[in-house]
Amino acid sequence: MDNKSNHSRAKTWLRALVNDSCEIVAPLKSVLVCDAVLFDEHVRYLAVIPNPENRFPRARNGEVGLDEAWTLAEAVREVVADDERQTKRAIIAVVDVNGQAYGRREESLGLFLACASAVAAYATARLSGHPVVSLIVGHAVSGGFLAHGYQANRILAIEAPEVLVHAMGKSAIARVTRRDHDELDKYSGEIIPMSGDIKVYAKLGTLHTLITGVCGDSPSMADVQRVRHELKFAIAHARAGSVDLSNRLESPEALENRKASLEVRRRLTNQWNSLPD
Repeated sequence: MDNKSNHSRAKTWLRALVNDSCEIVAPLKSVLVCDAVLFDEHVRYLAVIPNPENRFPRARNGEVGLDEAWTLAEAVREVVADDERQTKRAIIAVVDVNGQAYGRREESLGLFLACASAVAAYATARLSGHPVVSLIVGHAVSGGFLAHGYQANRILAIEAPEVLVHAMGKSAIARVTRRDHDELDKYSGEIIPMSGDIKVYAKLGTLHTLITGVCGDSPSMADVQRVRHELKFAIAHARAGSVDLSNRLESPEALENRKASLEVRRRLTNQWNSLPD
């Protein structure tokens, strides 16, 4: 995975979005948690940030590793347990993750289980009625995004340089496909899933809102207020909608650019429904 500096847009945006009076807790140096009020909504913000002193070297650049995944799962399940008999708080994943912390040691210690636990926690929260919203402010790459953000009812992203969504980093794609970066750039302009560009990714219909005209690295007060309003609208939209993820397949962009995927799903559903009880 391509390395990145210790600068974290997730940290920048989380601090900008919450009030100064709200305490940001770090149960782990690489995971930030903050309970705050967004207009009239009580929310829990979550972010994964770089920690150059992480005990797992593969997780020092903002990746989701063993400790990060377990900590995310615990923080999300805590909200579900606390709100079981009251209004379900919104959960906002502020996303700038450079993938999962691949490594022999991580795999032997169960990275797949840790990340699955985070996925299950977010999905449980969503299915329990908690509006889960992802705000992509930087990289949303590979298993890191799957574990932190992809299970959201609604996914938002800011349109800014370095904001991207991809199954893996460009260097990894080049190694797997045995193609150079110039070839990959050519294909990314022709094949939507090959491009990590957030404007191109929006054509797949997964994004609820692409927020334009906002500075990614140093947001102004106006930028922050704009994003706060978008988060508020997304939470309201999620509360009024289904707890499943069907909205991603019903958007105009999905109907236009995911025809093959939709047809495969239709045929599989028909085959499944035709099986005898």
